[in-house]
Amino acid sequence: MEPVKSKPTEKEVLITHLFNAPVDLVFKSWTDPELLVNWYAPDGCTIEYKFIDVKEGGSFHSCIHDPVHGECWIVGTYNEVVFGKKLVFTMALSNQVGELLESADAGKSEDWPKETITTVTFEPFGNQTKLTLHQTAPEAEAKKTGAYQSWIKMFNRLNGLIAHGEAKF
Repeated sequence: MEPVKSKPTEKEVLITHLFNAPVDLVFKSWTDPELLVNWYAPDGCTIEYKFIDVKEGGSFHSCIHDPVHGECWIVGTYNEVVFGKKLVFTMALSNQVGELLESADAGKSEDWPKETITTVTFEPFGNQTKLTLHQTAPEAEAKKTGAYQSWIKMFNRLNGLIAHGEAKF
């Protein structure tokens, strides 16, 4: 399936965040399922993985459980995994058994793409890590739905886990 790109005039999601940890630890936090479940969900929500195989060509099927908005099932494929440098993966709206859904059928706005590509790069910045996230979703729609804010909150949660020593090698 070809991901739906934003219209050329629409700004896509682009977020840069500084983590108080070395690149290897931040990268591991994105690729180790035992670490991911601790931070990769918006505040007040949890995430579960039916399966996750973080390698080039690997895939995942996850669900974010939100006490207010219900369940959000996602399937995706890892298109690129370069240790300590880059992750590129798709995220497509699905149901519990992994069947792809249209945005409205998944409880999202019709303006939300049914599939996006997320690119995450990791760069050393002194003793810290500069992470840049690009998602092929319209930034205005991401801000309206809370998806943009959720990325920021998840990054802050990960920084907290790192600060308290809960994310480690």
